[in-house]
Amino acid sequence: MTEPPDAGGAGGCGGGGGDGGDDCAAEDDTDVAIAPDFGDMIPAAEVCAGQCVSKEPLGWSEPALLWIGSSDGVPSCPPNAPIVGYEGYADFAAPAPHQCPACACDPPEATCEVPMEWRAYASFPCGGPEAPATSFAAPEGWDGTCISANAVEAGRTCDGAPCVQSLAIQAPRVVSAGCAPRVAEAPESPDEPATAGSFAIVARACTGNASPPCADPGMTCTPAPPIGDAAPPEGFLTCIHHEGEQDCPATYPDRHVFYAGVEDTRGCAPCGCTEPTGATCSVLASAFSDEGCSQLVAAQVITADVPHCGTVATGTALGTKSVSVVSVDPGRCEPFGGEPVGSIARLSAAGRQRPR
Repeated sequence: MTEPPDAGGAGGCGGGGGDGGDDCAAEDDTDVAIAPDFGDMIPAAEVCAGQCVSKEPLGWSEPALLWIGSSDGVPSCPPNAPIVGYEGYADFAAPAPHQCPACACDPPEATCEVPMEWRAYASFPCGGPEAPATSFAAPEGWDGTCISANAVEAGRTCDGAPCVQSLAIQAPRVVSAGCAPRVAEAPESPDEPATAGSFAIVARACTGNASPPCADPGMTCTPAPPIGDAAPPEGFLTCIHHEGEQDCPATYPDRHVFYAGVEDTRGCAPCGCTEPTGATCSVLASAFSDEGCSQLVAAQVITADVPHCGTVATGTALGTKSVSVVSVDPGRCEPFGGEPVGSIARLSAAGRQRPR
C-alpha cells in the first residue's frame, strides 16, 4: 500500500487545466494496483499496473500525474506517463510599466486672410443712425494687390450728403491648417523589446496510454507517481483538472489554479494635437483716390478680430486699395496622447482573461 501524493495546495483542488483550470490531488490513500482474485472475470494481463484512484467527476479530466515547480526545473514526463497532457503557469510577476514617448506639436501652418469688405459711410462714426453706406469691397480671392473694384467717384452724394465721410474696413482673419503631432522624447532603449512579465511556477500534467480497469467500478487505473527524487512533494502528484476556476470535488480536495499564459495588449495612445489657439495677424490697409494706388487717402494697421473705422476727407474719391500683411502669429496647439493603454491579462485555457 502507498499513500497518494500530497497535492501541496492550501484547501480545495488545484487549477491548471493548462491555464485557468483546476487540478485536484487525490484525497484518500490508494492501493498500488494489486488486483483481488476475480477468477476468470479479469485476466492477469489486464490488471492495473499503476494505481487505482477515485474516478473523476463529470466534466473533469481523467486523473494524470501533475508536476508543480520552478520554471527552470521542469522535468520530462516519466516513462509510465509519457504524454504531456497540458502545461499551466502560476505566480505571475508583472513587468515594469510600459514606456511611452512624450508628444509635442509642430507650430501650425497659418496665413492671414486680407479683408474683403470695405464700406464708405455718409456719416461719422461709421454706420451712424440711418447713415447710407456705399460698398468699396474687393472681390473674393483678392490677394491685397492694388485693385480698383467698386471705386467711389469724388463728390458722390447719398440722400443729399457726401457718401464718403468715413471708411470701415473688415478685420483680417487667421486661417490655420492645424498642427502636426510628433514624438518629442522617445523612451529610453526604444529598441529593446518590452517584457510581458513571467510566471515563476510551471505545472505539467502527464498521462499514459489506456489502462486496464480496476476491480472497484468506482476507481480508475492511472499511472503511479514515480518514486525516489521524482516522488511528491517535489515530484508528481495525482490530479484531475477542469477548464476555468472550479470548486474541487471531495475526492480531490487540494486546489491549484494555473493559467495558459498572458495576453499583452499594452501600447501607447497615438499623439495628437488640439486646434490652434492664440493665433492673430495684422495688415496695413490703404485707400487711394487715384487708379494706381499712389494718392493716399487713408492707411491703417488692422489686427485680426478688430475691424477699423476711420475718417476720410469728406467727399473724396475712393479709387483703389491695397493690403499688405504685417505679421502673422500662428498660435499654438496642445499635444495629447502618448499615455500607456491596454493591459496584461492572464489567460485561461479557453482564452478568457483573468484580471491581474
